[in-house]
Amino acid sequence: MKPDPPTVLIVDDQPLNIDLLEQELGAAGYRTLAERGGEAALARAAAAAPDLILLDVMMPGIDGYETCRRLKAHEATKSIPVIFLTALKETFEKVRAFELGAVDYVTKPFESEELLARVGTHVALRREIEAHRRSKATIRVLVEQMRDDGDPLIGESAALARVREQIAQVAATDSTVLIEGETGTGKELVARAIHAQSARRERALVKLNCAALPHELVESELFGHEKGAFTGAHQQRRGRFELADGGSLLLDEVGELPLAAQAKLLRVLQEREFERVGGTHALRVDVRVIAATNRDLQAEVAAGRFRADLYFRLHVFPIRLPPLRERRDDIPRLLQHVAARIARRLGRQVEGIAPAFVERARAHAWPGNVRELENVVERALIMSPGGLLDGDGGLAAAPAFHTGSTDADPAQAASLLEVERAHIRRALEATRWTIEGEAGAARRLGLNPSTLRGRMRKLGIRKGA
Repeated sequence: MKPDPPTVLIVDDQPLNIDLLEQELGAAGYRTLAERGGEAALARAAAAAPDLILLDVMMPGIDGYETCRRLKAHEATKSIPVIFLTALKETFEKVRAFELGAVDYVTKPFESEELLARVGTHVALRREIEAHRRSKATIRVLVEQMRDDGDPLIGESAALARVREQIAQVAATDSTVLIEGETGTGKELVARAIHAQSARRERALVKLNCAALPHELVESELFGHEKGAFTGAHQQRRGRFELADGGSLLLDEVGELPLAAQAKLLRVLQEREFERVGGTHALRVDVRVIAATNRDLQAEVAAGRFRADLYFRLHVFPIRLPPLRERRDDIPRLLQHVAARIARRLGRQVEGIAPAFVERARAHAWPGNVRELENVVERALIMSPGGLLDGDGGLAAAPAFHTGSTDADPAQAASLLEVERAHIRRALEATRWTIEGEAGAARRLGLNPSTLRGRMRKLGIRKGA
């Protein structure tokens, strides 16, 4: 992303001085703003966030010293470097300028070469400091990602081969991607694969789970906020879009965004700019957006819960992830891979997987997909005393699907829904249908509680029904 030209705010009560400085700085490639008094300069600096301020000392109203003191006392302007413009040559006055937070001074009448050299030095230094701060934030995000890294895409089924083909097609572009699939199918893994194969792979892939945040905090997480923007906003905070600048942003469970946040997300996708919550300065970013959802967004649009214009902005390149029941031939390899990873974490040795366990897994309904498989394998490892994975992990009494062709006719598809309904009811009954039990049932199934509630609504599951 090409950086914007540096902006310099000129504060001087003499129009001739302002004209001269605007000519010199403009010719050198700077963008200039101008104010003729301290009060106006304070408001302009807070709103425009210039890279540097050239500040005259002797002005009517509040003078340059008081203006500088107030700039340094305000959270939004304290980091902006200030260079004093002064006709005063006494050492006392120069020392006072530095004590108030100025970084330099230029004596009037100034020499153009000296002025431009001092301005250039401090603008470059300020941008270096900002770049270092952004790098530290990006490193923190990358460290979090490394801690959370999951499995690669495992399997050789035709359905998974199609997904790999789509990843290869879209990764080299900057197009927006919408990953659709049931919970636990590996949507985040696909997003990681797209980012890793893109030209942005050296920058961060930043994640935001839209379903895990209270609605009132979603905009702050996306766009950041200014100090004092709301109760508890004790300092300025950068949002996920700023952290992802130059990289990619994964909006997981994007269908859970409230309508107000959807409107602001649409603006970012259209114009590539936004304001922090409580801010007035537009920030431009270069971010590749990857969205993921387990909802049917077209149905959400029809129900008025999701904006149609945002849907079409996100639906540039859709990738549908197949549920585990549609790629049963991948289950043996998945079991081996997951068992080896979890065994390392548990400090266990796995010599193999019993054929009966594999067959039960191939016949299982897997409403929670790979996430449920991971939970089952971990339980089975704990229950298996030897090196052979043969504990049932909760599969023995689980409903089964037909293990043959997945190209089911409508009658068979209806029976699959009945199997899923029975499996979810069994988990709920085991936890006595309480609110706390609902969360426990979700864990047993490898689902998020919100996803479980959505499946219950779709399948008409309720206590006593």
